[in-house]
Formats: sequence, structure tokens, C-alpha cells
Amino acid sequence: MKKHIYIYSPSSAVRDKSAFKRGVKRLTALGYEVEIDEAALASHQRFAGNDETRLAAIHRASASGADVALISRGGYGLTRILPAIDYQAVAKAVGCGTQFVGFSDFTAFQMALLAKTGAVSWAGPALGEDFGAAAGADDIMEACFGDLVTGQGEGSGWRLPKTAIKKIAGEDVPSSADVVNDPYSIDHAVLWGGNLAMLASLVGTPYLPVIKNGILFIEDVGEHPYRVERMLAQLLQAGILAQQKAIIFGQFSQYKLVAHDKGYKMASVIAWLKRQVTAQVLTGLPFGHVATKVVLPVGLPVTLAVDGRDAFLLWGHQH
Repeated sequence: MKKHIYIYSPSSAVRDKSAFKRGVKRLTALGYEVEIDEAALASHQRFAGNDETRLAAIHRASASGADVALISRGGYGLTRILPAIDYQAVAKAVGCGTQFVGFSDFTAFQMALLAKTGAVSWAGPALGEDFGAAAGADDIMEACFGDLVTGQGEGSGWRLPKTAIKKIAGEDVPSSADVVNDPYSIDHAVLWGGNLAMLASLVGTPYLPVIKNGILFIEDVGEHPYRVERMLAQLLQAGILAQQKAIIFGQFSQYKLVAHDKGYKMASVIAWLKRQVTAQVLTGLPFGHVATKVVLPVGLPVTLAVDGRDAFLLWGHQH
């Protein structure tokens, strides 16, 4: 029987209709049964319909019985409707086998769901940006998504970037994560996180889960390194980073350095963070606003294993 994918739009309006159509076509070609929510292409101001329309779409996705509820796109829109979402209905759907998948603005939904119910969702692709990419869908992304749908996914691995030491303002600043000489593992730690701007925006609200001894992964798009540092400082000063065993940088893309930076860059942020926390700080995770992205369980206990430049997040079969 074909796996059932339900497409809905809980955030910004779909502007690129061609990408939407390509995405549906690609999923169909991969052998999935694709159901499109009645309001998937709705538009109100910058949103995919007004608040009530998008809430109803979330609740239809919860009632769909689909194997996967997949967002059409991110953008902005979920934060303003978090108080009105029926989290118990979503958690019930998860318990019955529906996997909620998305990233970017969807991080707000995922954090709120985890905080309110403990239910696991998945950080992964969106319809238009990923399956509907003009250059074609990424093979690794499709394979990771396929593993999720079939219940075969057991984890994700990546190569830590090589370390390059450069003198910046008189300091030795590593441009990326240090290669680990002694293998180590962090066992049974809850994996959580997603878009850094969304995480920072939820600090002080009831929609950010309290995760102790966790593994936090982060990504963002179009955010200058100083903005990234400022958001990390907020999480640090709120006491959140001190409670984590590891912090993993995904991809921070589409930002531009300026002359005023005088050598300050993302490597500077990473070096600063390492001085602030006792947690392991790793980089290079293939996740974010990039074509090649893995699929990650949000709210699930995992094992982080690191040996040299090889890093793995392992969680085992989920079906």
C-alpha cells in the first residue's frame, strides 16, 4: 500500500506555485499517495490564509491519518497561532503513526508540541524548497525522508569539518569544530532544536520545552554571525545552554559579511561559544536551508557518537 503524504500550509503563503507543483509531482513519482489540504494555496497578507484557516489546516492534517504531514513551506506564521493549536489532537495523531515533518518556521510548532505533550516530530524537508527544487530534489534528502516514511531510519552521520586555525584579533580561532582525538559518546540524550531565531523567540514562553542533559541542534538562514551570537547569548543567559550536553551547528547560510566585521565571522561565534559552555560543540551537520538535509527526530532520546572527524546521531528503528 502506498504511503500517504498530507501537504498543508501552516505558515507563509505559497508564492512559488511551480515549486509546489514540482514537489507534488516528485513525491508522486517516488510512489507516495499525495493529499493536498484544501487551503494549501490560500493567501491572506503574507500568510497561507488567516489564522483560523491555518489552524484548521493543522487540525485537518492531524485528522488525516496520513503517514506524514508535510509542510508546503516555512516563512512566518506559526508563532502567532501557538496558543490556539490543539496539541492533544496532534499528539494523538503522532501516537497513531502520523509523522509531522518540516523545518524553519515549523520549529515553533515542534517546540510547542514537545513542551505541551512530549510528542516527537521530525526536522526535515518542506515540499516546495526541497522536493520542488528547480535543480531537482537532493538524493540524500530523499533517501533520509524515505527512511523516515518506511520506518527504516536508524540515525544520521556526517564528517566534521577540518580545523583551520587563523589569527583573528590576536586569538587562535578555529574555523570549525575541532577534530576529536579521543572517541566519545553521549547516550540517551534528548535531541531537540531547529531554527535558532525561532528558538530564541520562544524563550520565556510556555512553548519552549525544558530539556536537561539534551543535545541541541541549530540552523538559520540570512542571519549575520553577530545576530547568531546574540541569539546564542540569549539562550546562554537564560540558562538553557548550560543544561545541554552537546550543541550541534547545522548550516548557517545566505548571510554576507561586511567590512566593519574586521575578521569577525561565524568561526568567531563558534570559538566564543566554546568558551562559554561545557557542552561539546560540533559543526557541519547537514541540516538547514540547504539542499542536502538529513531528517532528525525532535524530542527523541538519541546517542551522539564522535570518533575523529566522524559524528553520528543514532536512534534506532521507530516502527
